[in-house]
Amino acid sequence: MKSITIEGQLRTGFGKTATRQLRSQELVPGVIYGGAQEINFYAPAAAFKNLVYTPSFQLAEVKVDGKTYRAILKDLQFDKVDDKLIHVDLLELVEDKKVVAEIPLKFTGTSKGVKDGGKLITKMKSLKVKTYPKYLKPQIEVSIDNLELNGNIRVEDVKIDNYEILNSPRIPVASVVLTRQLKQEEATTAPAAGAAAPAAAAKAGAPAAAGAAAPAAKAAPAAKGKK
Repeated sequence: MKSITIEGQLRTGFGKTATRQLRSQELVPGVIYGGAQEINFYAPAAAFKNLVYTPSFQLAEVKVDGKTYRAILKDLQFDKVDDKLIHVDLLELVEDKKVVAEIPLKFTGTSKGVKDGGKLITKMKSLKVKTYPKYLKPQIEVSIDNLELNGNIRVEDVKIDNYEILNSPRIPVASVVLTRQLKQEEATTAPAAGAAAPAAAAKAGAPAAAGAAAPAAKAAPAAKGKK
């Protein structure tokens, strides 16, 4: 998978004064942890651009003091005033040690529900997974071919080898909902169907009502003669 190379330098000074000095030179401090030892370094802010400002999942190869560390991005800090990047946390990849990562989702195929006039709604952009570094990939593909109108794909429906998915299994990942046009069509069809039943019932009952009126008409002269 794609990786970003970052040329860094070991940090020798710490504390607020040293950190402010780095940032005044457009340098961003960072830390690499999870390996044999923690590495504190700094690099030009521009070196982190392709790693930080992208929705893609990528590896970072950080070169510091003659060594290269393979890592993934874990946390970022931005300045509250000007929104500049001020710190980066990276997790070193160790082959026999599982890591937790956010892997983007890629939806493939064409939903049955969309073909029937519905609208696809994606509710999650990524999944949190636990796996070994060798199984990390840039995205998880999810087929929506069998997703029907008013249907859902949930976390538990996503099956991928060698991945332990850490999100709650019942959370919807994607769904197909009624469009406004379909809702309007259903709204106009329902009253018409509802009105048809009483009309049919009234038509069916008309002969019975007419037949009931005849005996009453015949009884009227008899009542008059008795008086």
